[in-house]
Amino acid sequence: MERHVLASGFMADPDLNLLIALDALLAEGSVVKAARRLGLSESAMSRTLARLRAVTGDPLLVRAGRGLVPTPRAVQLRERVPGLAEEVRAVLRPAEAVDIARLERSFTLRASESFIEVYAARLVGRVAAEAPGVLLRFAPRGNRDAQALRDGLIDLDIGVHSETTPELKVQSLLRDRLVAAVREGHPLTRRATVTPEQYAACGHVLTSRRGLVRDRVDEALAALGLARKVVAVVPSFPAALAIVRASDLTALVSERQLAAGVAGVRILPLPAKLAIALDEVVVTQMWHPRQDADPAHRWLRGRILAACREAD
Repeated sequence: MERHVLASGFMADPDLNLLIALDALLAEGSVVKAARRLGLSESAMSRTLARLRAVTGDPLLVRAGRGLVPTPRAVQLRERVPGLAEEVRAVLRPAEAVDIARLERSFTLRASESFIEVYAARLVGRVAAEAPGVLLRFAPRGNRDAQALRDGLIDLDIGVHSETTPELKVQSLLRDRLVAAVREGHPLTRRATVTPEQYAACGHVLTSRRGLVRDRVDEALAALGLARKVVAVVPSFPAALAIVRASDLTALVSERQLAAGVAGVRILPLPAKLAIALDEVVVTQMWHPRQDADPAHRWLRGRILAACREAD
């Protein structure tokens, strides 16, 4: 892009390379040495000095015998330019590796209660061992709005993301499915098979963060001419399991949560015609692209993935 110097001498679109060149010229006091320092030809450095003179409105370096001496303006700039040049280099160079053991930072993770219950202990243990200065904040996943990621209110959104936006980054963590859960000793656990009629006849606890009272199982039952009675609607799997454990009700919950061990609860094999209505789901972690290359954020994403894989 062509750059124009305004009549006032102010450069409308400054070239930061000029700052690096000025730093070399003021430090070396020589076009030849500055060119060598920056790996440029002498003629290229002479042209750069001419541009600097035009931009600053000052000769900067003037001939004195066989060498060059700085003007009063150049002497003033010599105090400021090295620090500015180093800041430019620091901003434009790739991020340095992070010493995780010395990292002092907090991360906010939006995740469901069931994910926290199954995986948080393993994740927190890993993080505490590797980075004792890191704080993990777990926020409830009642709101799935991606705006929280855009605004930086949360660092990662962990869960089943049926809809994503192209701007966000997504990584698969694990696969899961819903299974029917009943208390230990429930009358249906004594049967080798459970019919759709027997399943529908149970009282049911439905898990829905939005308070819905129907899901795909109701559609599958309706196709068989059946309907179930929903006794309670709760916002999370742990809440549903607490009710199931103390009643003859049944609930559809995360298979992985039950695999982690829930005392007093058993899986109830669903009839095939109903089981096919429960598609396998993929749990993912989602983040904003501005965090993608951040070494600390990348480290945390790796630890979350490792915690999930270790649980498998």
